[in-house]
Amino acid sequence: MIILPGTTVTVTNPDDIYYRYQGLVQRVTDGKAAVLFEGGNWDKLITFNLSELEIFDPKAKK
Repeated sequence: MIILPGTTVTVTNPDDIYYRYQGLVQRVTDGKAAVLFEGGNWDKLITFNLSELEIFDPKAKK
């Protein structure tokens, strides 16, 4: 599937501090995506390579 703005994604890079975090894609350019993470009293916008992200499907079983 294609990752577009508004898509909920999960970070799949185990070497990243945000591994397994879920966020909302804000923009996609040049093979990278800016992902917004919201956590109670903090918001953080981080850029990832598209290869480090996976579309989150809440209906999929793990």
